[in-house]
Amino acid sequence: MAKYGKTAQKKVGKAMRERKRGTLKRGAKSRKKVTSRKQAIAIGLSEARRSGARVPKKKSSSRSASSRKSSSRKSSSRKSSSRTRK
Repeated sequence: MAKYGKTAQKKVGKAMRERKRGTLKRGAKSRKKVTSRKQAIAIGLSEARRSGARVPKKKSSSRSASSRKSSSRKSSSRKSSSRTRK
């Protein structure tokens, strides 16, 4: 089974054509031109998601839970060690 549906392909293709023409804009506030190929693909996929096309879920850009836990342990150990030094 394909990861992406036909509608998703069409939306991404449309975004790529708009980028080539210089008519693809980013965001609601800045509305600047999109020059990056990757950004054009991301815009096309997000439009496809909104329209209900078959597109895999977005990967989380945030850090993994295990790395967050370890960094919070490090910061809590720093706090406790600074208390004992005084």
